[in-house]
Amino acid sequence: MLKKVFGLIVCLLVIVLLQPAQIFATVAGCPLSNPDKDIKVIFPQSTSYKTKTITIKDSGGANLQKAIEERLGGKLDLVFEANDVPHNFYTVLNGNETIGYIHGVNQKDAYNGVQVFLALDPTGKIVDVYYQKISAPESKVFTDKTFTKQFNGITLKDFYYSDAMKEMECGSTGKVDKIKDPSKNDHTEFLAIMRSVKLNLILSDKFVLNSKYESSYKKGM
Repeated sequence: MLKKVFGLIVCLLVIVLLQPAQIFATVAGCPLSNPDKDIKVIFPQSTSYKTKTITIKDSGGANLQKAIEERLGGKLDLVFEANDVPHNFYTVLNGNETIGYIHGVNQKDAYNGVQVFLALDPTGKIVDVYYQKISAPESKVFTDKTFTKQFNGITLKDFYYSDAMKEMECGSTGKVDKIKDPSKNDHTEFLAIMRSVKLNLILSDKFVLNSKYESSYKKGM
């Protein structure tokens, strides 16, 4: 009898300990807080949009996660970027024509996390960078258009090109490498934002662009 009671207590403790992580993973997705308003601001010409929610777990599981990590150049965060975290992709329409995509990611930083959204044109080029949440002391310089507009026109190919040049120790004068840290004392936040943009582009390529830039990754350019 005591063994059964002890076993029941252990099971209950395991459930209690696991629940917070599961709950956090559920809410760790990054949807737009007001998509009707936000999408219209980012794409004034839009007439409607469609929302698709995807997880790495359901779309490819461990193999897809490994592929994403290889392209990112680092491991995904076990909470913010767990493979069961829902990713909300917004396909923006003008009539029946797709005019862009919007997707956001939660990024762990030195503060309370940063939420970075990218607006892409149908070819995967960045047309806008949008923060839904940023708590860094120097957040104003990161949200200023003089910084965010530097990403305009950049694609995932530009990040892969930058990675290839660094691996070959050739240096690079590509678009990504020209983006400079605008802060005085917060380089870690700059790196977090750059990682967010790259991860966002990788996920968008996998989930809505049909791996358009996969050949660029394999070629290293």
